[in-house]
Amino acid sequence: MTDTDTQTGSPFWRFSLRFYRSPDVADACIALQDGCGADVNVLLFILWLAGERRQIGIAEARRINLTAMPWRDGVVVPLRALRRRLKDGVPPIGSDEMFRNRVKAIELEAERLEQEALFSIVPSLAATTASSAQAAARANVAAYEAALGARLPPAALDVLYAALPAAGAAARSGEID
Repeated sequence: MTDTDTQTGSPFWRFSLRFYRSPDVADACIALQDGCGADVNVLLFILWLAGERRQIGIAEARRINLTAMPWRDGVVVPLRALRRRLKDGVPPIGSDEMFRNRVKAIELEAERLEQEALFSIVPSLAATTASSAQAAARANVAAYEAALGARLPPAALDVLYAALPAAGAAARSGEID
């Protein structure tokens, strides 16, 4: 998530671009994605909600995941698999970095579209106001874990939780809507 202008798109998209650049966040997200099947865009969404002190329950976490699922499974995941396959080269062409970068750009745009679809459901989400962004983040992740039926590794989640206050501070200073 580094090649797109951070001044365009929804507030959620802009948050995601900044948050993903925080130290160790990208590695933690990829570990959660590859090791546990978590959707990074859904994780970023529930963390963005947390930054707004919006806390969701299991039913809303399921709804968020189901909203993302068709696009994620039908478009984002196949593009990611293609980009990763191209990294090692494919005969008879071998490795073509320019082509791989174009696929990567398309993959990033597909992720942005998924995030915009998630952002569009914000007005209809049932959420409560949490006492803090950290409390909302932990509750939202617990709801997402329940929706997935999986426990996400605490070490990777701790990286995301630690980065959240910095993203929240950026939001309060006007860098993020």
